[in-house]
Amino acid sequence: METEFNLWNINRKILLEYFENYSLEQLNIIPQGFNNNLIWNIGHVIVVQQALLYNTSTLLGYITDDMINLYKPGTFPTGKTNHAEVNELKELLISLIDKTKTDYSNQLFNSFAPRKTLIGLNMDSIEDAIIFNNYHEGLHLGAMIGIQKFI
Repeated sequence: METEFNLWNINRKILLEYFENYSLEQLNIIPQGFNNNLIWNIGHVIVVQQALLYNTSTLLGYITDDMINLYKPGTFPTGKTNHAEVNELKELLISLIDKTKTDYSNQLFNSFAPRKTLIGLNMDSIEDAIIFNNYHEGLHLGAMIGIQKFI
């Protein structure tokens, strides 16, 4: 899983660059033709990673219910994200990788409940979920690249 964790780390560092390259106002812009913004995509990948790995393994994750409710699948930006939320998301982007790697090394993901993703992929193990998470985060990075052209 070293390659998968490395790829995840690279993607998260790219996402972190959005905080350095765009103002808070720009992060919150929803361009015409889009239904979300840069910051929502970042929050969403954090929430989905926690659900894919922790919830499916019947473990408590490391994020709040408030964050889950703001960024879970089916949600849309509800307002302007503020500096405090941005700082929390920045910290979670990187810290969750280390926590997840430690939990994986400590074999905490030992009761994985198999499920089928919306694209039809069967996830039968935590390793499948980690791989699918990288795919999911790549999709949202692609959406962000599209959004950034309009802000």
